[in-house]
Amino acid sequence: MLAVGVVCHLGLLVDGDPMVVPTVYGVAGDTMYLHGSVASRSLVAASRATVCVTVTHVDGLVLARSVFEHGLNYRCAMIYGVPRPVTDPTEKLLGLRVLTEQLAPGQWDYARRPSKKELAATSLLALALDEASVKVRTGPPDDGDGPDAALGLWAGVLPIAQSWGDAVPDPALPSGTARPGHLERILSSPPGSITK
Repeated sequence: MLAVGVVCHLGLLVDGDPMVVPTVYGVAGDTMYLHGSVASRSLVAASRATVCVTVTHVDGLVLARSVFEHGLNYRCAMIYGVPRPVTDPTEKLLGLRVLTEQLAPGQWDYARRPSKKELAATSLLALALDEASVKVRTGPPDDGDGPDAALGLWAGVLPIAQSWGDAVPDPALPSGTARPGHLERILSSPPGSITK
């Protein structure tokens, strides 16, 4: 589940106040890498505090006969721990590669690598996947065998599926610049199904 997502929510206390920040991530083995600017208050604070990182995939709307029984089919992982700042240059490049490849497999080898100045402006945290909680909800509404079943109302699940839209080229691209093959593979597959 973690390997097919691209955005997590990093939750922590910053100066005594709760903060939840959407953050790009990547997973390699038993480590999750979180990425941001060195000026990011949340990433600076996260390296000194216990955090909760949440990744959620919504699979469908559960529409029941009663509003009380409405819900979602979903998969969710919550990872807890104190992330460590990645300062080793080799691991930092590895972590950034993991992030890039999770977003778009093949992109790391296609695009220019980060410069020393860009690496210095980038914060990368590593969070061990040692402590996690997973929640999953699947199936139909829970009111099919109760009194509401006699109401004669439609109930069921509206599945939600992600799909790629048409790629939109940067207006600054010279005309005739072809999309690279790895993007063609990504666009021809469901999101989250491609791995390098």
